[in-house]
Amino acid sequence: MEKDKNMQEPKRCVIPIGPYHPLQEEPEFFKLHVDGEKVTGIDIELGYNHRGIEKLSEAKHFDQGIFLVERICGICSTSHPFAFVNAVEDLAGIEIPERAKYIRTVVGELERVHSHLLWLGLAGHFLGYNTVWMWSWKYREPVLDIFEKISGNRQHYAMMKVGGVRRDIALEDMPWIEKTLDELVKGVDMFKGAVMDDPVIWARTKGIGILTPQDIKEYGGVGPLARASGIDEDVRRDDPYAAYNMVDWKVQTWQGGDIFAKAVVRILELYESVKIIRQCLTRLKTAPGPFDLKVKEIPAGEGIGRHEAPRGEVFHYVRSDRANRPVRHKIRAPSYVNVATNEKSVIGCTISDALIVLAAVDPCYCCTERVAVVDAGSGKHLYNGNDLIRLSHEKTERLKKQL
Repeated sequence: MEKDKNMQEPKRCVIPIGPYHPLQEEPEFFKLHVDGEKVTGIDIELGYNHRGIEKLSEAKHFDQGIFLVERICGICSTSHPFAFVNAVEDLAGIEIPERAKYIRTVVGELERVHSHLLWLGLAGHFLGYNTVWMWSWKYREPVLDIFEKISGNRQHYAMMKVGGVRRDIALEDMPWIEKTLDELVKGVDMFKGAVMDDPVIWARTKGIGILTPQDIKEYGGVGPLARASGIDEDVRRDDPYAAYNMVDWKVQTWQGGDIFAKAVVRILELYESVKIIRQCLTRLKTAPGPFDLKVKEIPAGEGIGRHEAPRGEVFHYVRSDRANRPVRHKIRAPSYVNVATNEKSVIGCTISDALIVLAAVDPCYCCTERVAVVDAGSGKHLYNGNDLIRLSHEKTERLKKQL
């Protein structure tokens, strides 16, 4: 059959996604290199949200810094305070009361539940399953109601404090919380059935956006992204803190590394989170003692804090010179490493699948931003990445000499 002269070969081109795009919750810029409908390459450009949190922290009292880092991310707003207080307590050699450990764990797992439900709803929306989106967010609302009951806030709970927590969980509120969790599990059962059995969801998620275990290791992927590729790692178990080594639970992994596996891991983690919360509430009914050590002074030294956020490991490094504020505060969020894995997972996908692959990471770009130093007049870069690392090392050496 003779080829129609009017027909043209598909051309290679670049499709921009961002910096502002209805799929993405925050500003970022992906350039998809496509050959026809197939993605052959990707350029990732971040840096639209930098707010200088690390530098701002150096001017804040340690107690004020908790409220600052809480606002790094609105979805996982207790993850950064959790890691931060862990770092300061590591620096100061503080062991928090047993009751505070259980309360911190309850707050951390409630946040994991609401974050995973949020992602599940958005995933359904991106796939065209708006019913999944609405039902998922319907069951997320009671979780936010629990936060409001125990902290006074549906977002930015302000529960973390060096030496413990700011508020206790009242005994009379626990039956209502447990009943709300029972209703939540019914909803999770429904979502589990939908994801595991729906042929359309299978077609849109199985074998799409695959990350092999080797890919995860090369990029340093963390959290559900890594566990969906069969990597058995979780900071809560591997480097225990709060009450995670005092209750019974299991790290959930899956094989395949595709979008389907990422969804399954998050759904299974919902069950584990509810299981952890229930045990903590039971222990709180009899756990004695205070929930706050009322720490006033922070000694000189340095410490690190880790927390298994809904997206993976959050890491905070803090250095003190006895001035009750950090002289250095370094933050690394999970999306900083997870977003880069799109260089592997999106290659070979169709354009229609590329968007859900990018979203499957559950990215948080405001957690991830870094700064470039440029001349405001000429636009010329004054420092590159190596220069900033050198300046950081030089400052560290000056601080060592001062201590």
